[in-house]
Amino acid sequence: MDFLDAVEIERIERERAGGITSHEVVRLFEARGARLSAATFRKYVQMGLLPRSRRVGRKGKHTGSTGLYPVSVVRRIALIKRMMAEGYTVEDIRGSFVTVRNRLEDVEQGLSALVSELQRKAQAHPRRRQFEEELVRAERAARAALRRLERVGGAVATVRAAEAAAGACSPDPGGRGPWTVTGRLAGRRWVWEGVG
Repeated sequence: MDFLDAVEIERIERERAGGITSHEVVRLFEARGARLSAATFRKYVQMGLLPRSRRVGRKGKHTGSTGLYPVSVVRRIALIKRMMAEGYTVEDIRGSFVTVRNRLEDVEQGLSALVSELQRKAQAHPRRRQFEEELVRAERAARAALRRLERVGGAVATVRAAEAAAGACSPDPGGRGPWTVTGRLAGRRWVWEGVG
């Protein structure tokens, strides 16, 4: 069940590139018939399914601040809702590639900040050109590594809890995925044995 199609999500991401409030996200999904409350939104944030907000001051005297979320939360909630409609539980989703993707986004933001800082410092260095070229190569390699981690992490992490307890599973509900994940339950902890 798709509450928002890809074109609509892309439009929202362009229009709200600076961020979006939780209230706006809840209204957006409610207007399309999705059950999403402010409490559910907060729960998703607390569980790590969605990133935390950043506080942004409002104009005017004594008006405080507003929490803005990256607009990518719209895409993530649409994915969470779709996965739930396919039978995944919140715990399944929490252990899935959604969490992997959230963590990778944090790394990507940190990488961008680090590269920007190093580029500023390289501009003042006597061997400026050499360091700028090396930074471009290093950033390209780091982003390629992040894409590989996303592919492997998504395949490994998307496993229903019930299937994991059974001993072997596939990442998609119909078992049609290209990856098979095997492992065993060791006490209360799942031990990964292979991906192939």
